[in-house]
Amino acid sequence: MSEQKPKEKMKVAALQLPSHKDYQTNLDALLEMIEEHRETKLIVAPEVYLTAYDYEHIEEAALFSKKALALLKEVVNEQIVVLTMMLKEGEGYVNRAVVIHRHAVVYQQEKAKLFRLGDEDRYLNAGGTNRILPFEIEGVRYGLLICFELRFKELWKQLEGVDVVLLPARWGLPRKQHLEILSKALAVMNQCYVIVANSSDSDMASSSAIITPNGDAVQDDRRSLLEGVIDFREIKKMRRYIVME
Repeated sequence: MSEQKPKEKMKVAALQLPSHKDYQTNLDALLEMIEEHRETKLIVAPEVYLTAYDYEHIEEAALFSKKALALLKEVVNEQIVVLTMMLKEGEGYVNRAVVIHRHAVVYQQEKAKLFRLGDEDRYLNAGGTNRILPFEIEGVRYGLLICFELRFKELWKQLEGVDVVLLPARWGLPRKQHLEILSKALAVMNQCYVIVANSSDSDMASSSAIITPNGDAVQDDRRSLLEGVIDFREIKKMRRYIVME
C-alpha cells in the first residue's frame, strides 16, 4: 500500500456476470475481462463469482478458489482486482474478499454478516465486524462490504470518510429494489463513490452500478461490464459544500 496522492480521475469497472457450474469457465471469463481492460485501474467482480455458493461441492470450490487466487496474483500488476471466494480456514470455510494489486493480496476481509435465508450460516464461518475498516491503496481510501452487509447502518458508519466503497454481491432478484436504493443511499450518505458488482444469474438482481456521491449511477442490466470514472474532485466538492458534522 502506498501514501501517494490519488490522481484526479480513475477508470473503474463493475462486472455483471453469471456464474457457470464449470468453475474454469468463470475464471477464464474473468481473466479475459482483466486482459481486455488493462487500461481500467479497478475491476470489481460479483460475490463468489468463480464458484457461486456451491455448498454441495464446497471443498472442491475452496480448492479451486485457492488455485485461482494464486493465478490471479501472477496476472494482476498495475490494476486492482476485487472479488470474494469461498476458502478453507482451519476446519471450516469462509467467504473472503481479496483485493489484488501488484501481484499480491493487499487487503482481505471475511464476510461478517451471513445471509441466513441463503443458509450461509450453515456452511460458512463469519468474520468479525471489527475488521470492516477503511484501507488505502495509492492514496485512495477504500471500504468494502459484501452483499448482505450493505443492510447494516452501523457498518456504513465504520466506513465514513472513504473515497470508494466496493460492494461485491450475489443479491437476489426479489430484493432488487433494495440493492439499488441502499447502494445509492450509501453513496449519498457517505459522500463517496460506490461500486456494485452483482451476479447476473437468472435468480439474481444484476443492478451492478458505479454510483457517484450525488447518487447518479452508471447502470445497465444488459451489460456484462460497466465502465465509469471516479472523479476525486467530485468527492471533495460534495464534502466541502454539504458538511456532515
